[in-house]
Amino acid sequence: MAAFVVRRILVNIVVFVLIGIGVFLLVRAAPGDPVRMMIRPEDLQEGSEAFIQARRAELGLDDPVLVQYGRWFLDAITGNLGDSFVNRQPVSGLLLERLGPTVLLMSTAIVISLLIAIPLGTIAAVRRNTGVDYAAAALSLGVISVPSFFFGIIAIYVFSLQLGWLPSSGMSTPGGGGGGVDVLRHLIMPAAILGLASAGPLTRYVRGSLIDELSADYVRTAEAKGASPGRVVTRHALRNSLIPLITIIMINIPQMLAGAVVLEQVFAWPGMGQLAVRAVTAQDYPVIVGFALYVAALVLICNLLADIAYAAVDPRVKVT
Repeated sequence: MAAFVVRRILVNIVVFVLIGIGVFLLVRAAPGDPVRMMIRPEDLQEGSEAFIQARRAELGLDDPVLVQYGRWFLDAITGNLGDSFVNRQPVSGLLLERLGPTVLLMSTAIVISLLIAIPLGTIAAVRRNTGVDYAAAALSLGVISVPSFFFGIIAIYVFSLQLGWLPSSGMSTPGGGGGGVDVLRHLIMPAAILGLASAGPLTRYVRGSLIDELSADYVRTAEAKGASPGRVVTRHALRNSLIPLITIIMINIPQMLAGAVVLEQVFAWPGMGQLAVRAVTAQDYPVIVGFALYVAALVLICNLLADIAYAAVDPRVKVT
């Protein structure tokens, strides 16, 4: 196991460096000028071009791309991802400040998705080819087919504007102290919608995996020994069918992050996704590259943890 982990870490480091090169070059090759994005057209006056050129030279944008990358790479290996072009603050600090809200949103959504997918998928597998199974399939397909931002808009209209039960945006009420209950009230809608979007495919996976386990020999042996149907499902088949779910959840985390980026805009949730969208709009190169590296690191770490966890919980799996 130790040798496997070391090899995977070394491979992930190489992949991470290659991703950093690709993202940096793609961002720099994009059309537009971040310095001009900082100046409104109506504010352009005589002498503005000289200011723009001076600002570009200050930011190092006049240097060849390879020189810019070399300078950025030497700083990045020390943890310095540069400063934002817009607010002159360190990129690492900006991303770390937004990391907590995004992790809170995604972790809550994962719990919600599992609370929906495991019971619903289990019922659909046990009652397969019945009305309950077809209803679960229709619900899963409907959730997958409708964009999460549409559910977000509907939720804001119903629960915020019409019923007034939940706040529509932000992470806390201005002037409200920002206590745990207040954060929870702001978290409910975006986390529930993000979790619902992930629960659709997970439900179908739980159903299929459980159906396979119910046809296994050990299940028939347990039934022959007189075990009740409920015990056979919950203590034997369901436990084994959920082992591969670890890998599925880890692999789906980056996809969930993409959904979180959209919902953070809808609900004005102060996470990394909201910061990234603003950076793209302003062509804030350091923030864009930093966000991409954070996402790449998340993907690589999740895949590594999925392999380790799968091997740890299933003794039939051996890593070499």
